[in-house]
Amino acid sequence: MISRVFNFMKQSKPIELNNKLFIDLLSSSSSAKPKALHDVFINHRGSDTKRNIATLLYDNLKSRNLRPFLDSKNMKPGDKLFDHINRAILTSKVAVTVFSPNYCDSYFCLHELALIMESKKRVIPIFCDVKPSQLDVMIERVTCSDDEIQRFRWALQEAKDIVGLTFDSYKGNLSEVVTVASDVIVERLVELEAEDGNV
Repeated sequence: MISRVFNFMKQSKPIELNNKLFIDLLSSSSSAKPKALHDVFINHRGSDTKRNIATLLYDNLKSRNLRPFLDSKNMKPGDKLFDHINRAILTSKVAVTVFSPNYCDSYFCLHELALIMESKKRVIPIFCDVKPSQLDVMIERVTCSDDEIQRFRWALQEAKDIVGLTFDSYKGNLSEVVTVASDVIVERLVELEAEDGNV
């Protein structure tokens, strides 16, 4: 069974978000390490993948007694969007990024990806109907600053350099890619538990 211990404090420096220091996510005055709230964070473009791969992956992980985070399943009306998502990312053990044709058009997707990469999560990319070489920041400069665009480009390049799974909705078997992705996630979680046990 995967332990519920998360070594959040291994990061060597605080994460900066939009020129604000993201200090003490859990508002704890103690120096105790916060525990993981989720085993896996699912980063995806809702309009492309929420009704298929993202939800199926969430359901598959839940059936394995894991604690995945998917915005449409874990958030409730009244939740503060960025606070809730940032906390979920930073208190997850691993992240899955589901890249899709419209992924790079979304400020939210790119913000999540940047935070995932900055916090040095183990990332499992799934390239759904898109090749890594086709991914580039597509949001307008009016939407965000040059610094944010650079941050997003850096995160995207980091993610593109990670070996991932591919899925072509015209030829592929969705059930198969969800099962394989779930197996890989479990393997990564077991590796993390072993590493934590050796510290």
